[in-house]
Amino acid sequence: MGTYKLLALDMDGTLLNEESLISEENRQAIHAALEAGVTVIFSTGRGVQSALPFAVELGLQTPMITANGSEIWRAPGNLLKRHKLSADLVRRLHTVAVKYDSWWWAYAVEGMYNTENWIEDIDSPEWLKFGFFTENLTVLSEIRQLVAAWGELEITNSHPSNLEINPRGISKASGLLELCEVLNISMSEVVAMGDSENDTAMIRKAGLGVAMGNAQEGVKLIADHVTVTNNEHAVAKIIYDYILT
Repeated sequence: MGTYKLLALDMDGTLLNEESLISEENRQAIHAALEAGVTVIFSTGRGVQSALPFAVELGLQTPMITANGSEIWRAPGNLLKRHKLSADLVRRLHTVAVKYDSWWWAYAVEGMYNTENWIEDIDSPEWLKFGFFTENLTVLSEIRQLVAAWGELEITNSHPSNLEINPRGISKASGLLELCEVLNISMSEVVAMGDSENDTAMIRKAGLGVAMGNAQEGVKLIADHVTVTNNEHAVAKIIYDYILT
């Protein structure tokens, strides 16, 4: 086996194909990696509520990084650390979304809220991440510039038409760093795979940073390696070509 001990997988656009399914090829390769002693984890922008069913499907009892690093789990149901977004910032972000007529969503510990099921009492939930979506890229750029000027937030995307907002300094990379300390693994022993801007920090920090063939161009530019697309069993390819060699 090679020198890599941990494989960090983005989910949408990476592990999951365009039908949001895990291919049999990827499933078999993940199990082969686990049997060889490699730790395989999800590192996703999804909240734990929507990531967990896929962990159950694969039978994973390994750590998870959810909500772009706002939550770090030792194992499903076993929280290691949580980084919260203040209610005041969520209130300000919500005001921006309404002003620009953007669709919005937000992950909280209690679940996900969005334009259709927003709540009046913003102080009650424990907030983790806020998101904007609009196909008007001019508006999206204006929102990004406005929010970035506050200097209090981490701003990325998981699609060219959205923005994902986390507490400043919190990312999939920060989550991986915290997790690696607990597991006694160095970042040089990590393979990280992803397709979007919210994956770039962990791709830069990992020993092997892999961009998907379907990744945004900026992600491909900073990656150590560009692989095939999420419809071509890219996870299996990386496991067999780089981890189990």
